[in-house]
Amino acid sequence: MAVAPASKPDADPARLGHLNLIEASREATRWGVGGALAESDGIVLFATGSALPVSCNGAFRADDAASPTELITRADAFFGARRRGYAVMVRDLPVDDDLRHACREAGLSTFGAPAPEMICSAPVPLSVPPGVALRPLTTVDDVAAFAAVTGAAYATYGMPVETAADYLSLPQRLLDAPNVLGLLAHDGTEALAGALAVLSHGVGGLYWVGTVEKARRSGLGRAVTAAVTNAAFARGAAVVGLQASAMGEPLYRSLGYETVYHYEDFVRLRAPRP
Repeated sequence: MAVAPASKPDADPARLGHLNLIEASREATRWGVGGALAESDGIVLFATGSALPVSCNGAFRADDAASPTELITRADAFFGARRRGYAVMVRDLPVDDDLRHACREAGLSTFGAPAPEMICSAPVPLSVPPGVALRPLTTVDDVAAFAAVTGAAYATYGMPVETAADYLSLPQRLLDAPNVLGLLAHDGTEALAGALAVLSHGVGGLYWVGTVEKARRSGLGRAVTAAVTNAAFARGAAVVGLQASAMGEPLYRSLGYETVYHYEDFVRLRAPRP
């Protein structure tokens, strides 16, 4: 698989973070059974191995000039045929004002609180709690353990626990991707926290950072975030970015991440009619 080309060094890091999110969504369509990708005229439609509308199925404009009404028309057809809902992530920037208006006019509903897009411009301090080992994902079993950790961690937000396993049901494809980094934090033989990074456009994008409930406030979330952040810089990223949850935002801010804008999810929770 070809890695997305690097962008010019003077490109806007906030814009690059958005493009990295789109690239990560493309990449995720390859990791699960039933994944699909459709892209033309600056409109990107992605479906992953999970049918969950938020985070796992959605529509983007890779070209900010693409028609927002056309995006929704195509998304309704694409996801209606798959009997899935979907989400459109809209930035709180003037460039997305027309997309926000189109989502509202088309009857999509907002879901959850706006998520900060945060970026970091330099490696961060790494501290690993005693007895904990940070290990990269190198085997199918590692990916299965990562899915188990992620499913348990994100259940806090109401995500069905099986979502991550569905999302990663073709694990070898994740392992074969040259622009994807992943690791788990183990306490002995038990995996308790993990994170992924997708490299594109000169950016390392962090995704699925999570810690199982019993291990929270133990420093594991900080450790995996710092380790994957620094690994992305070591692989040549000019900046590292992520979309923060309410729980994660204080941690990322304490590591040096700064908010550049917010995403608001506009969602069709039920599948549109094809």
